[in-house]
Amino acid sequence: MSVRRQLERRIRALIVDPGTRKDVTRDRLIEEIAVWQAARIPEYGRLHRDGGWPPALPTDVFRIRRIASHPPEEDARVFRSSGTTSSNQSTHVFRDLSLYDTAARAAAKHMLFPDVERMRLVLLAPHEDEAPDSSLSYMLTRFAEWFGSEHTWVWHEGALDIDRLEATLAQAVAGGQAVALLGTSFAFVHAEDGLGEPRIALPEGSRIMQTGGYKGRSREVEPAELRRTMSARYGIRDPWIIAEYGMTELSSQLYETTLRDDLIGLSSPRRLWVPPWVRATPVDPDTLEPVQGDALGVLRIDDCASLDSVCCIQTADLATRIEDGIVVQGRAPGAAPRGCSLAVDEALGVSRS
Repeated sequence: MSVRRQLERRIRALIVDPGTRKDVTRDRLIEEIAVWQAARIPEYGRLHRDGGWPPALPTDVFRIRRIASHPPEEDARVFRSSGTTSSNQSTHVFRDLSLYDTAARAAAKHMLFPDVERMRLVLLAPHEDEAPDSSLSYMLTRFAEWFGSEHTWVWHEGALDIDRLEATLAQAVAGGQAVALLGTSFAFVHAEDGLGEPRIALPEGSRIMQTGGYKGRSREVEPAELRRTMSARYGIRDPWIIAEYGMTELSSQLYETTLRDDLIGLSSPRRLWVPPWVRATPVDPDTLEPVQGDALGVLRIDDCASLDSVCCIQTADLATRIEDGIVVQGRAPGAAPRGCSLAVDEALGVSRS
């Protein structure tokens, strides 16, 4: 059996039970994946040192180079970020999508649909046929297959179909059918601007998953204010409105904990759950070493499901630890943090003299 196949089997074993943490096993696996990837990906190999804390590849490198352990002719799928021009889009290539699918399904079942097998989905994002290079559209299309008793796409040809959204929600209310609204933050702002009165009281068990930023596509709304607006609009209690954190450069997603906590009667601070096959660590912006306690740092994510690219990723998002989760505090202001900038140069083989 090939080394890659052995690593894949061990990653799947971590994903099988999202409710059980095996951090020692995960950390050892991250180290082994990093060694295997460093031998096959020049950009990552330039950063890698034998032993110790594996280095993380800054997300900026994905905007400049193809990062993969396999040749282009073996690409099964290419995801691109939603940058406004091709020159600033990150690219994440996949040899196959089986690990991505396994991780996405396990995480969503555990955090977004823990109480139901299937329910009606309303999707405020493009279908993958309309946006084939969007990882979000790919994921939501799979959700429609995995979790949808029926589903309605209300985003077409780059715009939200307000009439279709309004009619779909009215039908759900009339039939007493709980609904999961899944979409981007800017789509929910468009919906609020387009929907009139009266407001809607969706049936018990309805929920909202919102993700992503705005990128100039709508007015920006602070997360807490957006939750208040959506709660008032759709009649869904605050804990059942959760954010998903994902990136083009990753293969796994992090979800806020409040829906699952509410189901078991917990009142806990709003935070992102970190799956047991993922390690999320705020690091010092200069040294890229872990910060202590609940200090603010730049978020590093080690994602075992990213087997054929790089599992250790350095983001530019600020984050803190809270209890057993992570709270993202926005983007690092201004230029890239010094440690990230130096790592980009090293990965690209750029000498600073």
